[in-house]
Amino acid sequence: MSESSELLSPPPLPPFAAVHLAAAGFLARYSGRTRDAYTLDLKTFFAWCAERSTEVFAMTRPHLEIYVRWMEEQRGYAPATTARRLSTVAGFYRFAVIDGYLDRSPAEYVRRPHVPEESQALGLDRMQLGALVSAARASSPDDAALITMLGLLGLRISEACGADIADLGTQRGHRTLHIIGKGNKPALIPLPVPVARTLDLATAERGDGPILRTRSGARMDRYAASRAVARLAKRAGITHRVGCHSLRHSYITAALDAGVPLRDVQIAARHADPRTTTRYDRARGNLDRHANYIVAAFIAGAA
Repeated sequence: MSESSELLSPPPLPPFAAVHLAAAGFLARYSGRTRDAYTLDLKTFFAWCAERSTEVFAMTRPHLEIYVRWMEEQRGYAPATTARRLSTVAGFYRFAVIDGYLDRSPAEYVRRPHVPEESQALGLDRMQLGALVSAARASSPDDAALITMLGLLGLRISEACGADIADLGTQRGHRTLHIIGKGNKPALIPLPVPVARTLDLATAERGDGPILRTRSGARMDRYAASRAVARLAKRAGITHRVGCHSLRHSYITAALDAGVPLRDVQIAARHADPRTTTRYDRARGNLDRHANYIVAAFIAGAA
């Protein structure tokens, strides 16, 4: 190799620096909560590797099979959580191959946990959601706006907390809310009259700033929202745990129960994959149309 080519070639990175540069390049493709989740997944995996004194780029398929078993048995992760964390690691290694850090991904043939096709959670039923909305309206305009945006618009908590008064507008005679959804995708959400009225009460006499605020007047974050949802659910007489995503789930289930076509529900929920919406429909239909009811009525007629 000539002296000039040696000067142009950068010195090789130490393994530690190479892994972190590869991780930074992988995470740079994402933003917001997705990047936060993937960062946590990689930190957990890197810590697991360090505890076993094995370099991240020296991992093999058997190592990753043991990592999956560790997540399932030692950490007790649900299949969906294990599958997502493994998917993050597999994506990291896939781009490490693309970027030239590795010749082959050790995650290529690793067993994937089986994730049930149906959602196991049902969310709130119509009466429970109605009771929660009533409890929020009786509490305060800010509480009413929070429950309305999650349960009657089906927004994700990051979308609701990130919405500003400036995002409210009018389009072709409809009151609207402009949001930035998952994957930084913009969306225009129509506001039914009761929803628009609730948001107007929460933003009265304010020309700018966040729609959702805490009692101190600061922008509401997901943690404050979770506490508010739990408090209002208890006040509404709901005994089981209710989280922010439970209300989005309840919105989708309510739309299906009201007879909205599956394709329209997918569009309203902004699901990129129709199979995601179908999971909610199956979970709902598995109880409503269960054979047990038909068999019980059939035998009762003979008895």
